[in-house]
Amino acid sequence: MRVAIRVDASVQIGTGHFMRCLTLADALKARGAEVCFVSRHLPDHLRAMLDARPHGFKLLETTTEDVELGKLDHSAWLGVSQARDAMDTLEALFGDGWDWLVVDHYALDIHWESVLRPVVGRIFVIDDIANRQHDCDLLLDQNVYPDKQSRYLGKVPEKCRQLLGPRYALLREEFSILRQHLSLRQGPVNRLLVFFGGMDVDDHTSLALQTLAKIGLPVMRVDVVIGIQHPARAQIEAMCLEHGYCCHVQTNRMAELMASADLSIGAGGATLWELCSLGLPTIAFATAENQLDQIRGAASEGLLYAPDSKPGFAQAIALHLPALLDNGELRSLVSRNGMQAVDGKGALRVASMMGCAGLVLRMARPEDSEAVFAWRNHLSIREVSRSPAPIPWDNHKVWFSEVLNNHNRLLLIAEMDAVPVGVVRFDIQDAKAEISLYLVPGQPGAASGRDLLQSAEAWLARNRLDVEILHAHVMGANGRSVGLFQRAGYGVESIFYVKKLNPI
Repeated sequence: MRVAIRVDASVQIGTGHFMRCLTLADALKARGAEVCFVSRHLPDHLRAMLDARPHGFKLLETTTEDVELGKLDHSAWLGVSQARDAMDTLEALFGDGWDWLVVDHYALDIHWESVLRPVVGRIFVIDDIANRQHDCDLLLDQNVYPDKQSRYLGKVPEKCRQLLGPRYALLREEFSILRQHLSLRQGPVNRLLVFFGGMDVDDHTSLALQTLAKIGLPVMRVDVVIGIQHPARAQIEAMCLEHGYCCHVQTNRMAELMASADLSIGAGGATLWELCSLGLPTIAFATAENQLDQIRGAASEGLLYAPDSKPGFAQAIALHLPALLDNGELRSLVSRNGMQAVDGKGALRVASMMGCAGLVLRMARPEDSEAVFAWRNHLSIREVSRSPAPIPWDNHKVWFSEVLNNHNRLLLIAEMDAVPVGVVRFDIQDAKAEISLYLVPGQPGAASGRDLLQSAEAWLARNRLDVEILHAHVMGANGRSVGLFQRAGYGVESIFYVKKLNPI
Protein backbone atom coordinates (compact mmCIF):
# COMPACT_ATOMS: atom_id res chain seq x y z
CA MET A 1 0.00 0.00 0.00
CA ARG A 2 1.27 3.47 -0.91
CA VAL A 3 0.05 6.46 1.12
CA ALA A 4 0.64 10.18 0.56
CA ILE A 5 -0.01 12.65 3.41
CA ARG A 6 -0.65 16.36 2.77
CA VAL A 7 -0.03 18.30 5.99
CA ASP A 8 1.69 21.50 7.12
CA ALA A 9 3.10 22.84 10.39
CA SER A 10 4.18 26.33 11.42
CA VAL A 11 3.98 28.79 14.28
CA GLN A 12 0.53 29.76 13.02
CA ILE A 13 -0.71 26.23 12.32
CA GLY A 14 0.94 24.51 15.26
CA THR A 15 2.50 21.05 15.32
CA GLY A 16 -0.52 18.90 16.22
CA HIS A 17 -1.63 18.17 12.66
CA PHE A 18 1.85 17.00 11.67
CA MET A 19 2.38 14.93 14.82
CA ARG A 20 -0.84 12.96 14.48
CA CYS A 21 -0.08 12.34 10.80
CA LEU A 22 3.40 11.14 11.76
CA THR A 23 1.84 8.73 14.25
CA LEU A 24 -0.44 7.36 11.53
CA ALA A 25 2.48 7.11 9.10
CA ASP A 26 4.52 5.10 11.61
CA ALA A 27 1.60 2.72 12.19
CA LEU A 28 1.12 2.25 8.44
CA LYS A 29 4.84 1.74 7.83
CA ALA A 30 5.00 -0.91 10.57
CA ARG A 31 2.38 -2.83 8.59
CA GLY A 32 4.25 -2.67 5.31
CA ALA A 33 2.92 0.53 3.76
CA GLU A 34 5.05 3.07 1.92
CA VAL A 35 4.37 6.62 3.13
CA CYS A 36 5.33 10.00 1.67
CA PHE A 37 4.68 13.42 3.26
CA VAL A 38 3.85 16.42 1.07
CA SER A 39 4.25 19.80 2.82
CA ARG A 40 4.63 23.46 1.95
CA HIS A 41 5.43 24.60 5.50
CA LEU A 42 7.48 22.44 7.87
CA PRO A 43 9.90 23.76 10.53
CA ASP A 44 13.44 22.37 10.53
CA HIS A 45 13.05 20.41 13.77
CA LEU A 46 10.00 18.59 12.39
CA ARG A 47 11.79 17.97 9.10
CA ALA A 48 14.64 16.42 11.10
CA MET A 49 12.12 14.23 12.91
CA LEU A 50 10.77 13.10 9.54
CA ASP A 51 14.24 12.51 8.09
CA ALA A 52 14.99 10.14 10.97
CA ARG A 53 12.16 7.87 9.81
CA PRO A 54 11.80 5.75 6.66
CA HIS A 55 9.16 8.00 5.11
CA GLY A 56 9.41 9.94 1.89
CA PHE A 57 9.09 13.72 1.75
CA LYS A 58 8.23 16.19 -1.00
CA LEU A 59 8.44 19.92 -0.31
CA LEU A 60 6.14 22.28 -2.19
CA GLU A 61 7.62 25.65 -3.07
CA THR A 62 6.63 28.70 -1.05
CA THR A 63 6.03 32.02 -2.75
CA THR A 64 6.51 35.66 -1.78
CA GLU A 65 4.19 36.88 -4.52
CA ASP A 66 0.78 38.31 -3.72
CA VAL A 67 -1.70 35.50 -4.18
CA GLU A 68 -5.46 35.28 -4.04
CA LEU A 69 -6.30 33.18 -1.01
CA GLY A 70 -9.52 31.26 -0.59
CA LYS A 71 -12.55 32.13 1.52
CA LEU A 72 -12.17 29.42 4.16
CA ASP A 73 -11.61 30.54 7.75
CA HIS A 74 -8.04 29.22 7.67
CA SER A 75 -7.11 30.00 4.04
CA ALA A 76 -4.13 32.09 5.16
CA TRP A 77 -2.49 28.94 6.53
CA LEU A 78 -1.92 27.67 3.01
CA GLY A 79 0.02 30.66 1.68
CA VAL A 80 -1.33 30.08 -1.84
CA SER A 81 -4.71 29.42 -3.40
CA GLN A 82 -6.26 25.96 -3.19
CA ALA A 83 -6.03 25.68 -6.98
CA ARG A 84 -2.29 26.40 -6.91
CA ASP A 85 -1.71 23.99 -4.04
CA ALA A 86 -3.70 21.27 -5.81
CA MET A 87 -1.63 21.62 -8.97
CA ASP A 88 1.63 21.59 -6.99
CA THR A 89 0.51 18.48 -5.12
CA LEU A 90 -0.54 16.83 -8.38
CA GLU A 91 2.92 17.44 -9.77
CA ALA A 92 4.55 16.04 -6.63
CA LEU A 93 2.46 12.85 -6.72
CA PHE A 94 2.22 12.38 -10.48
CA GLY A 95 2.95 8.92 -11.83
CA ASP A 96 3.65 7.20 -8.53
CA GLY A 97 0.35 5.33 -8.05
CA TRP A 98 -1.05 6.20 -4.63
CA ASP A 99 -3.62 3.99 -2.89
CA TRP A 100 -4.50 6.66 -0.32
CA LEU A 101 -4.18 10.42 0.00
CA VAL A 102 -4.45 11.62 3.61
CA VAL A 103 -5.33 15.31 4.06
CA ASP A 104 -5.01 17.07 7.42
CA HIS A 105 -5.38 20.78 6.68
CA TYR A 106 -8.05 23.34 7.66
CA ALA A 107 -7.31 25.35 4.49
CA LEU A 108 -8.25 22.54 2.08
CA ASP A 109 -11.71 21.30 1.14
CA ILE A 110 -13.73 19.64 -1.61
CA HIS A 111 -12.34 21.94 -4.30
CA TRP A 112 -8.78 20.76 -3.63
CA GLU A 113 -9.75 17.13 -3.07
CA SER A 114 -11.74 16.85 -6.31
CA VAL A 115 -8.65 17.89 -8.29
CA LEU A 116 -6.55 15.14 -6.67
CA ARG A 117 -9.29 12.50 -6.88
CA PRO A 118 -8.31 11.12 -10.35
CA VAL A 119 -4.71 10.33 -9.35
CA VAL A 120 -5.27 8.55 -6.03
CA GLY A 121 -7.20 5.45 -5.07
CA ARG A 122 -9.01 6.87 -2.05
CA ILE A 123 -9.02 10.07 0.00
CA PHE A 124 -8.88 10.20 3.80
CA VAL A 125 -9.60 13.51 5.56
CA ILE A 126 -8.58 14.22 9.16
CA ASP A 127 -10.66 17.07 10.55
CA ASP A 128 -12.14 18.38 13.79
CA ILE A 129 -13.88 21.66 12.96
CA ALA A 130 -16.54 20.46 10.47
CA ASN A 131 -16.82 23.83 8.73
CA ARG A 132 -16.47 22.85 5.07
CA GLN A 133 -17.32 20.18 2.50
CA HIS A 134 -15.08 17.25 1.59
CA ASP A 135 -14.80 14.74 -1.25
CA CYS A 136 -13.47 11.79 0.73
CA ASP A 137 -13.91 8.07 1.30
CA LEU A 138 -12.87 8.11 4.95
CA LEU A 139 -13.05 10.87 7.58
CA LEU A 140 -11.56 10.94 11.06
CA ASP A 141 -12.63 13.31 13.83
CA GLN A 142 -11.16 12.00 17.07
CA ASN A 143 -12.94 14.46 19.35
CA VAL A 144 -16.08 14.18 21.50
CA TYR A 145 -19.19 16.10 20.49
CA PRO A 146 -22.84 15.79 21.53
CA ASP A 147 -23.86 15.96 17.85
CA LYS A 148 -21.18 13.68 16.43
CA GLN A 149 -23.60 11.60 14.33
CA SER A 150 -24.90 14.67 12.48
CA ARG A 151 -21.77 16.82 12.67
CA TYR A 152 -20.65 16.04 9.11
CA LEU A 153 -24.13 15.59 7.63
CA GLY A 154 -24.09 17.17 4.18
CA LYS A 155 -20.35 17.84 4.41
CA VAL A 156 -19.10 14.43 3.19
CA PRO A 157 -20.45 12.00 0.57
CA GLU A 158 -23.02 9.44 1.74
CA LYS A 159 -20.55 6.64 1.00
CA CYS A 160 -17.92 8.18 3.29
CA ARG A 161 -17.00 6.07 6.33
CA GLN A 162 -16.77 8.28 9.42
CA LEU A 163 -14.43 7.40 12.30
CA LEU A 164 -15.68 9.53 15.18
CA GLY A 165 -14.48 9.88 18.75
CA PRO A 166 -11.32 9.26 20.81
CA ARG A 167 -11.54 5.53 20.16
CA TYR A 168 -9.71 6.48 16.94
CA ALA A 169 -7.30 9.00 18.50
CA LEU A 170 -3.93 8.80 16.74
CA LEU A 171 -1.52 8.07 19.58
CA ARG A 172 1.99 6.69 19.40
CA GLU A 173 2.44 3.04 20.33
CA GLU A 174 4.29 3.96 23.52
CA PHE A 175 1.04 5.19 25.06
CA SER A 176 -0.73 1.85 24.74
CA ILE A 177 2.36 0.16 26.21
CA LEU A 178 2.78 2.57 29.13
CA ARG A 179 -0.86 2.47 30.19
CA GLN A 180 -0.57 -1.26 30.86
CA HIS A 181 1.66 -0.44 33.83
CA LEU A 182 -0.42 2.45 35.22
CA SER A 183 -3.27 2.54 37.68
CA LEU A 184 -5.83 5.25 38.42
CA ARG A 185 -4.44 8.46 39.90
CA GLN A 186 -5.23 8.38 43.61
CA GLY A 187 -3.68 10.03 46.63
CA PRO A 188 -1.88 13.39 46.82
CA VAL A 189 -0.45 15.32 43.88
CA ASN A 190 3.33 15.00 44.06
CA ARG A 191 4.08 15.92 40.46
CA LEU A 192 2.49 18.53 38.17
CA LEU A 193 2.90 18.71 34.38
CA VAL A 194 2.53 22.03 32.52
CA PHE A 195 2.27 21.88 28.71
CA PHE A 196 0.46 24.27 26.36
CA GLY A 197 1.39 22.77 23.00
CA GLY A 198 4.37 22.59 20.72
CA MET A 199 4.16 26.26 19.66
CA ASP A 200 2.15 28.13 22.36
CA VAL A 201 2.15 31.29 20.24
CA ASP A 202 0.41 33.41 22.90
CA ASP A 203 2.73 32.18 25.65
CA HIS A 204 0.20 30.72 28.07
CA THR A 205 3.10 28.85 29.67
CA SER A 206 4.68 31.99 31.16
CA LEU A 207 1.38 33.21 32.55
CA ALA A 208 0.66 29.80 34.07
CA LEU A 209 4.09 29.69 35.75
CA GLN A 210 3.67 33.21 37.14
CA THR A 211 0.32 32.15 38.61
CA LEU A 212 1.77 28.99 40.16
CA ALA A 213 4.45 31.07 41.84
CA LYS A 214 1.86 33.49 43.24
CA ILE A 215 -0.56 30.94 44.69
CA GLY A 216 2.18 29.03 46.48
CA LEU A 217 1.97 25.35 45.57
CA PRO A 218 2.42 22.60 48.14
CA VAL A 219 5.77 20.82 47.90
CA MET A 220 5.76 18.99 44.57
CA ARG A 221 7.81 18.57 41.41
CA VAL A 222 6.71 20.71 38.45
CA ASP A 223 7.64 19.62 34.91
CA VAL A 224 7.30 22.32 32.24
CA VAL A 225 7.40 21.30 28.57
CA ILE A 226 7.88 23.75 25.67
CA GLY A 227 8.78 23.46 22.00
CA ILE A 228 12.11 24.51 20.56
CA GLN A 229 10.43 27.46 18.77
CA HIS A 230 8.56 28.77 21.82
CA PRO A 231 8.48 32.60 21.64
CA ALA A 232 9.48 33.01 25.32
CA ARG A 233 11.87 30.11 25.68
CA ALA A 234 14.63 32.03 27.49
CA GLN A 235 12.17 33.65 29.89
CA ILE A 236 10.54 30.31 30.74
CA GLU A 237 13.88 28.61 31.31
CA ALA A 238 14.82 31.45 33.69
CA MET A 239 11.51 31.20 35.57
CA CYS A 240 11.91 27.45 35.98
CA LEU A 241 15.43 27.93 37.31
CA GLU A 242 14.19 30.55 39.78
CA HIS A 243 11.34 28.46 41.17
CA GLY A 244 12.96 25.03 41.02
CA TYR A 245 10.80 23.72 38.17
CA CYS A 246 12.16 21.26 35.57
CA CYS A 247 12.06 22.69 32.04
CA HIS A 248 12.00 20.26 29.10
CA VAL A 249 12.60 21.71 25.62
CA GLN A 250 11.43 19.66 22.60
CA THR A 251 11.57 16.50 24.68
CA ASN A 252 11.10 13.01 23.29
CA ARG A 253 10.06 11.83 26.77
CA MET A 254 6.54 13.27 26.67
CA ALA A 255 4.74 10.00 27.34
CA GLU A 256 7.09 9.23 30.23
CA LEU A 257 6.49 12.67 31.78
CA MET A 258 2.74 12.20 31.49
CA ALA A 259 2.91 8.76 33.06
CA SER A 260 4.94 10.12 35.99
CA ALA A 261 2.66 13.09 36.73
CA ASP A 262 -0.36 13.20 39.04
CA LEU A 263 -2.04 16.26 37.50
CA SER A 264 -1.66 18.32 34.33
CA ILE A 265 -2.41 21.89 33.23
CA GLY A 266 -2.47 22.59 29.52
CA ALA A 267 -4.22 23.31 26.25
CA GLY A 268 -6.60 21.38 24.05
CA GLY A 269 -5.62 19.48 20.93
CA ALA A 270 -4.34 15.96 20.33
CA THR A 271 -2.37 16.04 23.59
CA LEU A 272 -5.63 15.72 25.54
CA TRP A 273 -6.13 12.19 24.24
CA GLU A 274 -2.59 11.25 25.20
CA LEU A 275 -3.30 12.44 28.74
CA CYS A 276 -6.59 10.53 28.86
CA SER A 277 -5.00 7.31 27.65
CA LEU A 278 -2.57 7.44 30.58
CA GLY A 279 -5.26 8.40 33.07
CA LEU A 280 -3.70 11.77 33.89
CA PRO A 281 -6.39 14.20 35.16
CA THR A 282 -6.10 17.52 33.37
CA ILE A 283 -7.16 21.13 33.77
CA ALA A 284 -7.64 22.15 30.14
CA PHE A 285 -7.89 25.61 28.57
CA ALA A 286 -8.75 26.42 24.96
CA THR A 287 -5.80 28.36 23.57
CA ALA A 288 -7.23 28.38 20.03
CA GLU A 289 -10.78 28.68 18.75
CA ASN A 290 -10.76 25.20 17.23
CA GLN A 291 -10.16 23.72 20.71
CA LEU A 292 -13.36 25.09 22.25
CA ASP A 293 -15.75 22.38 21.03
CA GLN A 294 -13.23 19.64 21.78
CA ILE A 295 -12.74 20.72 25.39
CA ARG A 296 -16.45 21.28 26.00
CA GLY A 297 -17.30 17.86 24.60
CA ALA A 298 -14.58 16.09 26.58
CA ALA A 299 -15.58 17.90 29.78
CA SER A 300 -19.22 16.89 29.29
CA GLU A 301 -18.08 13.25 29.30
CA GLY A 302 -16.02 13.76 32.45
CA LEU A 303 -12.71 13.22 30.63
CA LEU A 304 -11.08 16.42 31.90
CA TYR A 305 -11.64 19.48 34.08
CA ALA A 306 -12.47 22.59 32.06
CA PRO A 307 -12.94 25.68 34.27
CA ASP A 308 -14.64 28.80 33.01
CA SER A 309 -11.82 31.14 32.00
CA LYS A 310 -14.01 34.20 31.37
CA PRO A 311 -12.72 35.94 34.54
CA GLY A 312 -9.25 35.49 33.07
CA PHE A 313 -6.77 32.71 32.44
CA ALA A 314 -4.59 33.42 35.49
CA GLN A 315 -7.60 33.86 37.77
CA ALA A 316 -9.05 30.54 36.59
CA ILE A 317 -5.82 28.71 37.47
CA ALA A 318 -5.57 30.46 40.84
CA LEU A 319 -9.15 29.51 41.69
CA HIS A 320 -9.47 25.98 40.32
CA LEU A 321 -6.02 24.42 40.75
CA PRO A 322 -6.07 24.54 44.58
CA ALA A 323 -9.64 23.20 44.56
CA LEU A 324 -8.66 20.25 42.38
CA LEU A 325 -5.54 19.56 44.46
CA ASP A 326 -7.86 19.10 47.44
CA ASN A 327 -10.39 16.92 45.58
CA GLY A 328 -8.80 13.51 45.18
CA GLU A 329 -12.14 11.86 44.46
CA LEU A 330 -12.75 14.08 41.42
CA ARG A 331 -9.21 13.55 40.12
CA SER A 332 -9.66 9.79 40.42
CA LEU A 333 -12.98 9.93 38.56
CA VAL A 334 -11.48 11.96 35.69
CA SER A 335 -8.54 9.53 35.57
CA ARG A 336 -10.87 6.54 35.30
CA ASN A 337 -13.08 8.14 32.65
CA GLY A 338 -10.08 9.07 30.50
CA MET A 339 -8.53 5.61 30.54
CA GLN A 340 -11.86 4.01 29.66
CA ALA A 341 -12.47 6.36 26.73
CA VAL A 342 -8.99 6.24 25.15
CA ASP A 343 -7.15 2.91 25.03
CA GLY A 344 -4.24 4.10 22.88
CA LYS A 345 -5.02 1.77 19.95
CA GLY A 346 -6.63 4.34 17.67
CA ALA A 347 -3.78 4.39 15.15
CA LEU A 348 -4.04 0.61 14.77
CA ARG A 349 -7.79 0.87 14.18
CA VAL A 350 -7.37 3.60 11.58
CA ALA A 351 -4.61 1.68 9.78
CA SER A 352 -6.91 -1.32 9.73
CA MET A 353 -9.76 0.77 8.31
CA MET A 354 -7.40 1.81 5.52
CA GLY A 355 -6.82 -1.86 4.73
CA CYS A 356 -3.35 -1.91 6.23
CA ALA A 357 -3.65 -4.43 9.04
CA GLY A 358 -0.27 -6.04 8.49
CA LEU A 359 -1.76 -8.62 6.13
CA VAL A 360 0.10 -9.66 3.00
CA LEU A 361 -1.99 -11.30 0.28
CA ARG A 362 -0.38 -13.63 -2.23
CA MET A 363 -1.70 -15.93 -4.94
CA ALA A 364 -2.19 -19.52 -3.83
CA ARG A 365 0.47 -21.99 -4.94
CA PRO A 366 0.32 -25.77 -5.63
CA GLU A 367 1.97 -26.49 -2.27
CA ASP A 368 -0.97 -24.79 -0.49
CA SER A 369 -3.40 -27.49 -1.61
CA GLU A 370 -3.28 -29.70 1.50
CA ALA A 371 -3.56 -26.77 3.90
CA VAL A 372 -6.54 -25.27 2.04
CA PHE A 373 -8.17 -28.72 2.00
CA ALA A 374 -7.84 -29.00 5.79
CA TRP A 375 -9.07 -25.46 6.42
CA ARG A 376 -12.07 -25.76 4.09
CA ASN A 377 -13.14 -29.03 5.71
CA HIS A 378 -12.89 -27.69 9.25
CA LEU A 379 -16.31 -27.85 10.93
CA SER A 380 -16.35 -24.11 11.72
CA ILE A 381 -15.90 -23.29 8.01
CA ARG A 382 -18.32 -25.91 6.66
CA GLU A 383 -21.09 -24.71 8.97
CA VAL A 384 -21.24 -21.34 7.18
CA SER A 385 -20.59 -22.60 3.64
CA ARG A 386 -23.08 -23.16 0.85
CA SER A 387 -22.03 -26.83 0.79
CA PRO A 388 -21.64 -27.92 4.42
CA ALA A 389 -20.70 -31.52 3.60
CA PRO A 390 -17.01 -32.55 3.81
CA ILE A 391 -15.20 -32.31 0.47
CA PRO A 392 -13.44 -35.50 -0.73
CA TRP A 393 -9.70 -35.16 -1.37
CA ASP A 394 -9.95 -36.16 -5.04
CA ASN A 395 -12.63 -33.54 -5.67
CA HIS A 396 -10.53 -30.91 -3.93
CA LYS A 397 -7.44 -31.71 -6.02
CA VAL A 398 -9.36 -31.22 -9.26
CA TRP A 399 -10.96 -27.99 -8.03
CA PHE A 400 -7.69 -26.57 -6.71
CA SER A 401 -5.85 -27.25 -9.96
CA GLU A 402 -8.61 -25.62 -12.00
CA VAL A 403 -8.62 -22.52 -9.81
CA LEU A 404 -4.86 -22.03 -10.11
CA ASN A 405 -5.12 -22.13 -13.89
CA ASN A 406 -8.16 -19.88 -14.28
CA HIS A 407 -7.42 -16.18 -14.79
CA ASN A 408 -10.88 -15.26 -13.55
CA ARG A 409 -10.87 -17.41 -10.42
CA LEU A 410 -8.36 -15.98 -7.98
CA LEU A 411 -7.43 -17.81 -4.79
CA LEU A 412 -5.40 -15.75 -2.31
CA ILE A 413 -3.66 -16.66 0.92
CA ALA A 414 -3.48 -13.89 3.54
CA GLU A 415 -0.40 -14.01 5.76
CA MET A 416 0.72 -12.14 8.84
CA ASP A 417 4.44 -12.43 9.63
CA ALA A 418 4.61 -15.23 7.00
CA VAL A 419 1.92 -17.25 8.84
CA PRO A 420 -1.32 -17.99 6.91
CA VAL A 421 -4.32 -16.38 8.63
CA GLY A 422 -7.00 -16.21 5.93
CA VAL A 423 -8.19 -17.34 2.50
CA VAL A 424 -9.92 -15.21 -0.14
CA ARG A 425 -11.46 -16.26 -3.45
CA PHE A 426 -12.63 -13.97 -6.25
CA ASP A 427 -14.84 -15.36 -9.03
CA ILE A 428 -14.76 -12.75 -11.79
CA GLN A 429 -17.24 -12.33 -14.62
CA ASP A 430 -16.98 -9.25 -16.81
CA ALA A 431 -16.79 -6.22 -14.47
CA LYS A 432 -18.18 -8.05 -11.44
CA ALA A 433 -16.50 -10.27 -8.89
CA GLU A 434 -17.95 -12.47 -6.17
CA ILE A 435 -15.85 -12.52 -3.01
CA SER A 436 -15.65 -15.44 -0.61
CA LEU A 437 -13.39 -15.47 2.42
CA TYR A 438 -12.68 -17.11 5.75
CA LEU A 439 -10.13 -16.91 8.55
CA VAL A 440 -7.81 -19.87 9.03
CA PRO A 441 -9.12 -22.05 11.88
CA GLY A 442 -6.81 -22.28 14.87
CA GLN A 443 -5.42 -18.73 14.51
CA PRO A 444 -7.68 -16.80 16.93
CA GLY A 445 -6.99 -13.08 17.10
CA ALA A 446 -4.35 -13.15 14.37
CA ALA A 447 -6.60 -11.13 12.07
CA SER A 448 -10.21 -10.02 11.89
CA GLY A 449 -12.76 -10.57 9.15
CA ARG A 450 -12.81 -6.81 8.59
CA ASP A 451 -9.02 -6.73 8.15
CA LEU A 452 -9.19 -9.61 5.67
CA LEU A 453 -12.05 -8.06 3.69
CA GLN A 454 -10.43 -4.63 3.47
CA SER A 455 -7.07 -6.08 2.47
CA ALA A 456 -8.76 -8.22 -0.17
CA GLU A 457 -10.64 -5.25 -1.62
CA ALA A 458 -7.42 -3.21 -1.77
CA TRP A 459 -5.58 -6.09 -3.46
CA LEU A 460 -8.29 -6.49 -6.11
CA ALA A 461 -8.42 -2.73 -6.77
CA ARG A 462 -4.68 -2.73 -7.44
CA ASN A 463 -4.45 -5.93 -9.47
CA ARG A 464 -7.70 -6.13 -11.46
CA LEU A 465 -8.61 -2.73 -12.80
CA ASP A 466 -11.36 -4.31 -14.92
CA VAL A 467 -13.46 -5.17 -11.85
CA GLU A 468 -15.93 -2.45 -10.84
CA ILE A 469 -18.43 -4.23 -8.58
CA LEU A 470 -17.99 -6.70 -5.72
CA HIS A 471 -20.75 -8.92 -4.36
CA ALA A 472 -20.91 -11.66 -1.77
CA HIS A 473 -23.23 -14.61 -1.17
CA VAL A 474 -23.86 -14.94 2.56
CA MET A 475 -25.90 -17.67 4.23
CA GLY A 476 -28.84 -16.18 6.11
CA ALA A 477 -27.90 -17.90 9.37
CA ASN A 478 -24.38 -16.47 9.27
CA GLY A 479 -25.06 -13.30 11.23
CA ARG A 480 -21.39 -12.41 11.66
CA SER A 481 -20.78 -12.36 7.91
CA VAL A 482 -23.98 -10.40 7.29
CA GLY A 483 -22.78 -7.76 9.76
CA LEU A 484 -19.27 -7.78 8.29
CA PHE A 485 -20.41 -6.99 4.76
CA GLN A 486 -23.04 -4.48 5.85
CA ARG A 487 -20.51 -2.53 7.92
CA ALA A 488 -18.13 -2.59 4.95
CA GLY A 489 -20.68 -0.79 2.78
CA TYR A 490 -22.25 -3.73 0.92
CA GLY A 491 -25.97 -3.41 0.21
CA VAL A 492 -28.63 -6.07 -0.25
CA GLU A 493 -29.39 -6.55 -3.95
CA SER A 494 -31.75 -9.54 -3.77
CA ILE A 495 -33.00 -12.14 -1.30
CA PHE A 496 -33.04 -15.86 -2.08
CA TYR A 497 -35.77 -17.76 -0.19
CA VAL A 498 -35.56 -21.52 0.49
CA LYS A 499 -38.15 -23.89 1.94
CA LYS A 500 -37.82 -27.60 2.52
CA LEU A 501 -40.98 -29.53 1.61
CA ASN A 502 -42.14 -32.36 3.78
CA PRO A 503 -43.28 -35.49 1.89
CA ILE A 504 -47.07 -36.02 1.85
